[in-house]
Amino acid sequence: MKTRHIVRAVTVALVLGLASAAHAQPSDQKFSIDFAIGWDNSISGNINSSAIGAVNNQTVVILTNQYEAVYGTGLHFTVGGGYMLNSNTEARATLSFQSADSDLATLGDYGASPLYAQYSDYKSTTLDVGLRRYGRVNTNLRPYVEGTIGLGWIDDISADLVAPQANLRADANNFYQSTTAFSWAVNAGLLLGINPRFGGFAQLGLRYTSGLAEVDNFPGTGLETINDHSSRWTLPFLVGVRVGF
Repeated sequence: MKTRHIVRAVTVALVLGLASAAHAQPSDQKFSIDFAIGWDNSISGNINSSAIGAVNNQTVVILTNQYEAVYGTGLHFTVGGGYMLNSNTEARATLSFQSADSDLATLGDYGASPLYAQYSDYKSTTLDVGLRRYGRVNTNLRPYVEGTIGLGWIDDISADLVAPQANLRADANNFYQSTTAFSWAVNAGLLLGINPRFGGFAQLGLRYTSGLAEVDNFPGTGLETINDHSSRWTLPFLVGVRVGF
């Protein structure tokens, strides 16, 4: 995908820039702010689950579609801030913005016709807070681990449904309502100091986001379960820069 190529280019540029920088001692600054770009690799979670039912006297079969199949690896940006409680422990807050374009999905069958869905884009804003623990205090290359909890605000998701052979086109407005979702994550990374105020980092994590708020679009059809299992597990990867003050 184009977004993945963009992130890879930024990653390479950052690594080359850091590799060419002179070694520096760790900063004694208490506060920091950082900016990062990355993507989420989905490992589980369904934008729709499977079901069998009937609509307009036509048998409908719905197949499972995972987030990865519909949205791929969504690009996201983060802005974070931290306060050093001591030489190796930092309290942090991070604001994340994510957007992912959807691909046309094969939803299942409507009678004798294939049924397709075009979902609206996935957009979310998340605020996470947590603690980060650094290792190797007396060096400019510092590994770290962190744990966070947070709340995310996810835009509502609609879907255009099309069954070409049945000459059917329908809008499933608010397939999911806008949602306030709970999340938690564990992350591990490396922070490379370039000078006492400036550094770069790369980070990989494991993240859980709770399910989306469903809408009763299909009462009495047997398709009520297609909104089940919409919680997600992802492997987010970030590269960014950090400024201390």
